Amino acid sequence: MTDEASTQQDRPLGRILVWDLPVRLSHWLMVACFAGAWITAEEDQWRRVHAVLGYSLALLAGFRIYWGVIGTRHAKFGSFVRGPHETFRYVRQMLHGHPPHYTGHNPAGALAILALLAMILAVTCFGWLAYTTHIEWLGETHELLANSMLALVAIHVAGALAGSWLHRENLVGAMITGRKQGYPDEAAERPMLPIALIVLVCLLAFWWLEWTT
Repeated sequence: MTDEASTQQDRPLGRILVWDLPVRLSHWLMVACFAGAWITAEEDQWRRVHAVLGYSLALLAGFRIYWGVIGTRHAKFGSFVRGPHETFRYVRQMLHGHPPHYTGHNPAGALAILALLAMILAVTCFGWLAYTTHIEWLGETHELLANSMLALVAIHVAGALAGSWLHRENLVGAMITGRKQGYPDEAAERPMLPIALIVLVCLLAFWWLEWTT
């Protein structure tokens, strides 16, 4: 056994903070906004609500991209976005039932996150254009992209459930509590409560402004 492997085994393994509050808050707010926008998409009387939820989704995606650059260690894109080779290798190992464990996002999850963030911005952009110009093909493109995003969400959820089963770890629960299995020196630096509160206050202020105007 090498000294490095011996050191790895000597470290105590336990539940550590991986996902900070801004990551978890923005994640579940995006889930809620997308669900609300989907439910109100076909109802004319809810058109304004649909638009505001869509804009909120884009704002949250923008924050997540920003936080992916300057956030805590596992929130940063640099900590979990891998190249095509490692991503394909992880998917292959997952299909064979023995994927390696990652403290943060695994390569497949990272790919899904990037795709969803890009899709959110595209859906919102075409939705805004359709809402303001009333051009039919823009609305049809917006709907097509929204349906594609729903399919991506389904794949993301299926991947999270599969990962939970293969790793014997509740990944959905981890996105609620912020805690996963890992070593103490892999933990996130801080929960970052002030940043999460700023995000929530800004979103509520945006909703209040839209409601009053």
